[in-house]
Amino acid sequence: QVQLVESGGGLVQPGGSLRLSCEASGSSDTIYAMGWYRPAPGKQRDLVAALTSGGNRKYADSVKGRFTISRDNHKNTVYLQMNSLKPEDTAVYYCGARIGEDTYWGQGTQVTVSS
Repeated sequence: QVQLVESGGGLVQPGGSLRLSCEASGSSDTIYAMGWYRPAPGKQRDLVAALTSGGNRKYADSVKGRFTISRDNHKNTVYLQMNSLKPEDTAVYYCGARIGEDTYWGQGTQVTVSS
């Protein structure tokens, strides 16, 4: 059974940094893409950043220049380095992965940016 286990959320002051991790396990199928999502008005999950197996990256406009997504293929793990955090970045961040023919989601990790 495929599992996505997220870690790294927490409370940080504005301007601070956090690093999220998400490890995929339970499948031998190809992982085509992994990414991070958060709720947005009218959307249960909105793209924050994604990375394909071919190395293509996509970011939401609101995080460009502040967030960096990376991946360790050997560990089936994707990371999200979040710098210069703002209060509006506060959200539950969900890891998503396209594995084989299916899309899977983690349980989410809370990120709170507050002084």
